[in-house]
Amino acid sequence: MGLSPVIWQFLVKWMVNFAIIPPEASKIAPQVDALLVFMTLVSLVGLVLVGLLVTAFSIMYRRDKNPVATQIEGSTLLEATWTIIPLGLFLVMFVWGSVLYFRIYTPPPNAMNIYVVGKQWMWKAEHPGGQHEINSLHVPTGRPIQITLISQDVFHSFSIPAFRVKREAIPGRYTTVWFEATTPGAYHLFCTQYCGTQHSGMVGEVDVLTPEDYKKWLAGSTSGVSLAQNGERLFASLSCNACHNGQPDSRGPSLADVYGSKLMLTTGQPILVDEAYLRQAILNPSQHITQGYAPIMPTYQGQISEEGLISLVEYIKNLSSNYRVQQTLNTTGLLPEQPDKTSSRPAGAQGVTKP
Repeated sequence: MGLSPVIWQFLVKWMVNFAIIPPEASKIAPQVDALLVFMTLVSLVGLVLVGLLVTAFSIMYRRDKNPVATQIEGSTLLEATWTIIPLGLFLVMFVWGSVLYFRIYTPPPNAMNIYVVGKQWMWKAEHPGGQHEINSLHVPTGRPIQITLISQDVFHSFSIPAFRVKREAIPGRYTTVWFEATTPGAYHLFCTQYCGTQHSGMVGEVDVLTPEDYKKWLAGSTSGVSLAQNGERLFASLSCNACHNGQPDSRGPSLADVYGSKLMLTTGQPILVDEAYLRQAILNPSQHITQGYAPIMPTYQGQISEEGLISLVEYIKNLSSNYRVQQTLNTTGLLPEQPDKTSSRPAGAQGVTKP
C-alpha cells in the first residue's frame, strides 16, 4: 500500500481509540483491516477528486463567463483513463477480498475443531474433550481454531469482530470458519442475523488464554466424558452396534476408518465421508445408501438433539477399529446417564462404509 509503519500505527490506534474498529486480536485481522483501509482511501480519493472537479467546472463554466453554451468534443484518452483506472482499482479489491475470503473459510488441517450450536437465543460450544459452554468460548493463543457451526432452529450469524470473522449458522447444515487468536483477553461475541424477539440478547464472550492457562482451564472444566466417549454411549444405547459391528454377517457397513474416505453408493456415485455426510446418514439414511447394503435403517430425524448428533459424529470420526463396537454388543455399561430422546430400534449410519 505504500504506507509507512508510523502512519499505519497512527491510523490503527486512532480508529481503535475512537471505537471505529475493534482491536486486532487474530492473525487475519490486520489483513482484513489493510483491505478496509485501502478501500477507504480509494473512496476518499475518488470523493475529493469528484468534488474538486465539480467545484472547478462550476467556476470555469459559470453563466456569466459562458452566456452561450460551448460545445466540447469528447476525448477518447480521457474516457479510457477514467474507465480503466477505476476498473483496475475494483479488480484489485475483488482479488484481494477473494483471497481473504477463501483464507478465512478454509481451515488448516491442524486446526482444533470446536462445535458451536446456535439456538434462540444462545450459543452453545462443545469442545472435543467434553467441555460445554453457553454464551462463552475459551480458546488458546497461537493455535488455529476451527468453529463448526449449526443452528437448532432459525438462521443465526456467529460474529467475533475483534477476530474479523463472521459465519452463518444454518439449520440442518454444518458451516465452518477459523481463526488464530494472538492476544489474550476477553472479546465480544455477537449474533448478527436477526433471529427473533430476543436477538439483541444473543451475545457472549470469547476468552483468549495463553497455552498454559488454557490447559488449566481444560483440566478444571472437563465433564469427565469427551464428545467421542459420549458418542460411543449413544451408539450403544441406540443399538447401532447391532448392525454396524464389522462382522461378516452384519446388516450395516463397517464404520471403522470411514471418516475421510470415499464411498460408492448404490447409484454408482462416489461421495466423501465428512461431518456433513455422517450427520445426513443418521437423519436421512435412505438418501445415500452404500453399495451392497439394503435400505433398512430407520431415520432419527427429530429424535436426537444437535448435541447428540455432534457426539455421534465425533465418535465415528475417531473410530479406527470395530473392537470396541463388538465389545459393547451385549453390555449396558456404556448407556448414557441422560440419553437423548430416541427409540430403541436398530440404527446406524446407513450409507457409510469403507471403500
